[in-house]
Amino acid sequence: MRLAVKLCAACKKQRNFVSIWKRICAHFDQRKNSFLNFWVPYPAINHWWLQNVFLQPWLDYSVSMQNHMRMKFKTIYIIQTIFLIFAFSSVVSAEPHVAIKPIASGLIKPVAITHAGDGSGRLFITLQGGEILIYKGRQLLSNPFLDVSPLVSTGGERGLLSIAFHPDYANNGFLFLNYTNTDGATVIARYRVSPNPNVVDPASAKILLTIPQPSGNHNGGQLQFGPDGFLYIGMGDGGSTGDPSNFAQNSATLLGKMLRIDVDTGSPYTSPSDNPFVGNPQARDEIWASGLRNPWRFSFDRLNGDLFIADVGQRNWEEVNFQRAESMGGENYGWRLMEGNHCYEPDANCNDGSLVLPILEYGHSLGDCSITGGYRYRGTKNPRLYGLYIYGDFCSGRIWGAVEAGSDQWTAVKLLDTDFRISAFGEDEAGEIYVAQWSSTGPGAVYRLSQLNEAMSAIHLLLLF
Repeated sequence: MRLAVKLCAACKKQRNFVSIWKRICAHFDQRKNSFLNFWVPYPAINHWWLQNVFLQPWLDYSVSMQNHMRMKFKTIYIIQTIFLIFAFSSVVSAEPHVAIKPIASGLIKPVAITHAGDGSGRLFITLQGGEILIYKGRQLLSNPFLDVSPLVSTGGERGLLSIAFHPDYANNGFLFLNYTNTDGATVIARYRVSPNPNVVDPASAKILLTIPQPSGNHNGGQLQFGPDGFLYIGMGDGGSTGDPSNFAQNSATLLGKMLRIDVDTGSPYTSPSDNPFVGNPQARDEIWASGLRNPWRFSFDRLNGDLFIADVGQRNWEEVNFQRAESMGGENYGWRLMEGNHCYEPDANCNDGSLVLPILEYGHSLGDCSITGGYRYRGTKNPRLYGLYIYGDFCSGRIWGAVEAGSDQWTAVKLLDTDFRISAFGEDEAGEIYVAQWSSTGPGAVYRLSQLNEAMSAIHLLLLF
């Protein structure tokens, strides 16, 4: 921030600046507390290089120019403009404007996007009604990968909610589904691909776990394999309003929890021996973490294994919870004692110090209402997005990026406003990120997320002023 202030001060001293540079300085004066607070910690920027190679020489040069006012204005203007273009294009790159490009459209209620990790380059798009579609070679294949529509109850928050491919899918062909059955219960089932790599054998189904749901909402729905090879299952609190049975704080039930199971041993599975409640007769062995309301989407950082859990709020606050890869589990993320960083029930003195507070939260005052968790960008095509945790809101269509500014200190910035309902984010095998537009009637779609190129960012900067 001090660097920007020095730049503006020099601009004001230079009387022969044209009006656009005055407007730039005025704008930075007004926005330095919001715009530059994100820029300063952004890891993709080498601030020493920016200051000492570009900005500081220009500042020294600008001051010296005051003693040489007889020089031709044109020469001064050209030199200053060159330095400013370099400097400001670097500054703007710190706020990574993004764009979205549709890759698949005409979809009915897309709710999840994933890949198989088998080197095929395919994307798998889950539709809430019960179908899984394949996007391959820049098009959707005409036949579904799997259709379990007859098994699924749909409507509201129910349906086929996500799939996860076994880490060794290329060899064993296993994939796992999370859906609500016709009784409304959550079902975790395993399937196997047929000899045709683009079709699942429906007769291969094996149900691993069935969890009754007292209400039709707050089903969670996400499946992810962690870097430890175990299957993680996000479970909501059973629904209704305010978790009336306090399931999220009750370790005797699987509702309101993050579960962790071993699908490679036991029949149909086992709980890993290092799960935090194994051996506790008053708790379920499958529980990895508790205190969740509706963890609709969660993800692992593919670089270091950190876990991000986006938990949908009750009436006022959406939140992102965070668990480092070295965690031994057992975290309590607070619901229903707290909603975000705020007491919910009771309305005061709700945290005895044992709760883990979110790294990010936002309220509902601007039309946001339901967080959709995403991924930490680790791809290669968009370097200015690298390291950002990207997430959005179902109701407002906003997309944010968050960066760790210090130990457990995160800062978020809005990347894009959209006009659609964001139901999911997904990764391809290379770590590029996609976003799903939910619609009950079409035109639901899947988009690829990308940064605007640097030249475009510089143009946007000038147009902003």
